[in-house]
Amino acid sequence: MRLVLGIGGGIAAYKAPDLVRRLRERGHDVRCVLTANAGRLVAKDALATVSGSPVRDTLWHDGGIEHIDLPRWAEGLLVAPATADLLGKFAHGIADDLLTTLFLALEPQKPVWLCPAMNTVMWEKPQVQGNLKLLIERGARTIGPVGGNLACGENGMGAMSDPTAIATAIA
Repeated sequence: MRLVLGIGGGIAAYKAPDLVRRLRERGHDVRCVLTANAGRLVAKDALATVSGSPVRDTLWHDGGIEHIDLPRWAEGLLVAPATADLLGKFAHGIADDLLTTLFLALEPQKPVWLCPAMNTVMWEKPQVQGNLKLLIERGARTIGPVGGNLACGENGMGAMSDPTAIATAIA
């Protein structure tokens, strides 16, 4: 399957190169899209190396229009980590960067998998749960989150699922 992996600006972005490897092991062709904050947490060069494709983080490239070209190429969209910010933007049609614009330009019959990841307090907010419910009602699928030790040092629900579990769920 041709997948766009959208990488949000949560600390779980550090798992993205491993996730790309796991997806490619299962035969997926992966192209990565970074939000601006994700670009601070994971290196484009690492993602380009493991995916075998240039990493995109802007709407425009060499004469093409990324938010149209990538959704046409893709057979599905995987967002990991799907931050509270991204869930809210996706749910309410806010398109202010490549990933959120690409989400809106993706044909509705193509699958979307969301891998939420955030602090437990954020995860439990009614706003976040409401946004996720709305996205699920519109056809999005979720993978995780899971409970455990979070990057902030707390223990609770909100950790991104393991890359192997995500890759397995996509299959």
